[in-house]
Amino acid sequence: MHQTVHVDLGERSYDVEIGPNLLAQAGARIAPLLHRPKVAVVTDQNVGALHLEALREGLAPSGIEMTSLTLPAGEGTKSWPHFERTVEWLLAEKIERRDVVIAFGGGVIGDLVGFAAAVLRRGVRFVQIPTSLLAQVDSSVGGKTGINAPQGKNLIGAFHQPTLVLADTSVLDALTPRDFLSGYGEVVKYGLLGDAEFFEWLEANGPSVSGGEMAARVHAVTRSVQMKADIVARDETEQGDRALLNLGHTFCHAIEAATGYSDRLLHGEGVAIGCALAFELSARLGLCSQEDPSRVRAHLRAMGMKTDLADIPGQLPSAEALVDLMAQDKKVIDGQLRFILARGIGKAFVTADVPRDAVISVLEDALEAV
Repeated sequence: MHQTVHVDLGERSYDVEIGPNLLAQAGARIAPLLHRPKVAVVTDQNVGALHLEALREGLAPSGIEMTSLTLPAGEGTKSWPHFERTVEWLLAEKIERRDVVIAFGGGVIGDLVGFAAAVLRRGVRFVQIPTSLLAQVDSSVGGKTGINAPQGKNLIGAFHQPTLVLADTSVLDALTPRDFLSGYGEVVKYGLLGDAEFFEWLEANGPSVSGGEMAARVHAVTRSVQMKADIVARDETEQGDRALLNLGHTFCHAIEAATGYSDRLLHGEGVAIGCALAFELSARLGLCSQEDPSRVRAHLRAMGMKTDLADIPGQLPSAEALVDLMAQDKKVIDGQLRFILARGIGKAFVTADVPRDAVISVLEDALEAV
């Protein structure tokens, strides 16, 4: 049942291993990368309590010694103080350039530890062991690393590709339903941006994926990772095609900022709502049929997910204020906001040619339903 997706980036190429019970095989898979039998693992309190000993046991048969740092869980950890703490701990552990650092957790840990690895001694290798669905299908692949600033998410960082990704689909059983569905928002995004057949497969098999059917899970993760790997191989540093991966994210980042990056809205929930809004905007601009946004929302609702601004608890700012928050996004080029819109399901494209009043109109209608 194990699958391997190769991310083809020349001398920076690596494999993403996907399947159940990979933690138990971690030693055998990581040992070939090591010059000495030692790794430094950074995790968070939630993941550490659930899985750290299993990772230690998986490394032990290969004689690999493991030291670990456990950080607080949550988005607040992607910040200067925890970044500084991580780098200084790695230095205290005498991690050398030829050593391997392991990022063991969700997207927050992956981004933070990857950035620490990027700057430590001007770059040490790191292995991603993503423990959330969102990290397995998105943030662990592609080499984007970083931390948040008061001005916005991920504004400080570097491109630093991992040496290996181990996506153990068994650990997804430990996720809460809400966290799992948050990750599923990114899975749906892949079908919507470039693979209508995959979206159809999700419409039929989404309940099996969320219900824990392992073959369905492995397929959903593998197809998502393969799509991301193909796009990253074409455009590693987001000069063109890679922007397609931001379908739904222009809306999402504005809503996340408006909700204070809090538990009111998880990232994948924002992506799902953002995808629905992007298809709504596309339909209003005459790019796709009105049935497409309806179909997107119908699938998200069938999975028990948030689909509209009305599903977010608490007050939201005005449509004008949300558009102003979009202007803080990293995707702004020469002051022009880029949107990923669609000519249909599986047919996304990047454009800066979107009238502001059309965006405001879509948001105003969505806010009126709140």
